[in-house]
Amino acid sequence: MNVENIQELTSLEEWRDVWKRSMDSPVLVFKHSTSCMISARAFKQLKAFQKEGRVDCYMVKVIENRTVSEKIAKDTDVQHKSPQIFLIDQQQIIWNTSHWMITKKRLEKVVPS
Repeated sequence: MNVENIQELTSLEEWRDVWKRSMDSPVLVFKHSTSCMISARAFKQLKAFQKEGRVDCYMVKVIENRTVSEKIAKDTDVQHKSPQIFLIDQQQIIWNTSHWMITKKRLEKVVPS
């Protein structure tokens, strides 16, 4: 699924590919709870930001793909929250935030142009 240039991660293999891809260029990874209104708002903010296409962006639906979500928490060593977003470069978490802090304005400030 590709929503506004946001690719959905549904398997551990896809996550591993994104994790490896971060060695070449930064990526954004968004953990989305499809049953949460705060997450819906954060996703709307991400979609508005991603129209600019500044960075490869990925999303994992945490309820539907719990295994992928848990693996991301383990690999990044960042406790799971949702909604939650990571800017990853060279397999390092450059920036992350969650809930109401996920805004288009913040993304514009932290993601390289």
